[in-house]
Amino acid sequence: MTGTEEYRGHAVVMQPGHGPSFWQPMPANGHADPMLTPTNTKFKDVSMGYQTIGVGGYVREHSHPDQVEMQICFKGKGHVIIDGERHDIVPGSSAFLGYDVKHAIYNDGDDELVMLWVITPAGLEEFFETIGRARRPGEPSPEPFARPADVVEIERAMGMNDT
Repeated sequence: MTGTEEYRGHAVVMQPGHGPSFWQPMPANGHADPMLTPTNTKFKDVSMGYQTIGVGGYVREHSHPDQVEMQICFKGKGHVIIDGERHDIVPGSSAFLGYDVKHAIYNDGDDELVMLWVITPAGLEEFFETIGRARRPGEPSPEPFARPADVVEIERAMGMNDT
């Protein structure tokens, strides 16, 4: 066996609202929706989902020393700061973020900013669950809530670097 036999013939189709969803704390003030993760794909090397960033919200600068991430703007507008350089984003804008690339995402628009993310190896979905609160699609947004006091330790334990 080559190690791929357990995945041969295995497929997963996820519909909107059928996976886990987690409200995210300030400053993102939105929610994360992991869709394809090791839990349902059986494949530990990659995960994919959406992150919705509330109006005026942002994802703090961070990097992934042992993960590679791809992001695609799916809805809304804003900008990303990648290694100190600003790039405007609109639906269809795409970014590849290699190991240790510092990045932050800002919602500059009047509506939610939705980013599709793919990361390898998997693990970002666990971060969203750990710092977030369970969400049911369609329920009203909660009042903004603080990140866990130990968020930097959580990030480091999950392979992220806070900058």
